[in-house]
Amino acid sequence: MKKKWFKITAATLAAALLIFAFAACGRNSGDVIRVGSKDFNESLIIAEIYSLALEAVGFTVDRTGHNLASGIVHTAIVNGEIDLYPEYTGTALLTVLGLPLMTDPIEVYELVKREYYERFQITWLDLTTAHNGQGIVIRTELAQELGIVTISDLQPHASSLRFVSTAEFLDRQDGMSAMVAAFGSFDFYSTNIMGGLARYEALRTNAADVSVAFTTDGHLYNTHYYTLLVEDIVIWPPYNLVPIVRNEVLEAHPAIADALNRLAPHLTTSVLLHLNSQVVVYGRDIEEVARDFFEALP
Repeated sequence: MKKKWFKITAATLAAALLIFAFAACGRNSGDVIRVGSKDFNESLIIAEIYSLALEAVGFTVDRTGHNLASGIVHTAIVNGEIDLYPEYTGTALLTVLGLPLMTDPIEVYELVKREYYERFQITWLDLTTAHNGQGIVIRTELAQELGIVTISDLQPHASSLRFVSTAEFLDRQDGMSAMVAAFGSFDFYSTNIMGGLARYEALRTNAADVSVAFTTDGHLYNTHYYTLLVEDIVIWPPYNLVPIVRNEVLEAHPAIADALNRLAPHLTTSVLLHLNSQVVVYGRDIEEVARDFFEALP
């Protein structure tokens, strides 16, 4: 009788432990979180990483809000059409809030965090060091030939160099105007308007010398062709990556913060540069790149 009792108890205990394990894995099951993103590769990659992190702790993720136009995604979260998405501090400061340009990353983060909480009932989670801001890129061969390392080094050579840019950079107050105010006049030999891929191709084929860039552009991963100049006088706002979440959703599901904040130390500028290069340069699928990154986390 004792042996029989022990076997039944052991079997019952094993079953109970199995049920407990499944319950722990699915503690957020049935809770659907709508993750959004903007309509460019980096935002899509990060949104997919967020989605995987939430699924790993048991949430069900609705991805229909991925790939929204930049001008729509803020409206979508304010209207409750999505619950969270990756945002940039500089975008929030200048584009959404319409506040004056600031350059200190911590001050900008604290300001937009407070303003979003009060105005929109949205919480900014942990700040990352990942920074996708404006920059200036030059052909590596030319940078080495002329000894150009910083934007200050570039300025005296501008009259002999061919510049390609976005129209926005030339028009915005925090674009070329800010650069001229800080470093002096840049009277380039020629200036042409080109899209992102075209600009990098122009540099690679020696059809241009210098271009405006974003600091996590995937092509910058190839330092054989491209050198990002050092911003030796800080003039542009920080664009640090941060997940933002509707307060109502976060209060109902505090595990969201834990899941996404665990990612923060692993998301750096160099990591974003690598992830973007996998898609833009090597043609890999966004979902595959995000999954490989997430599964490799410690």
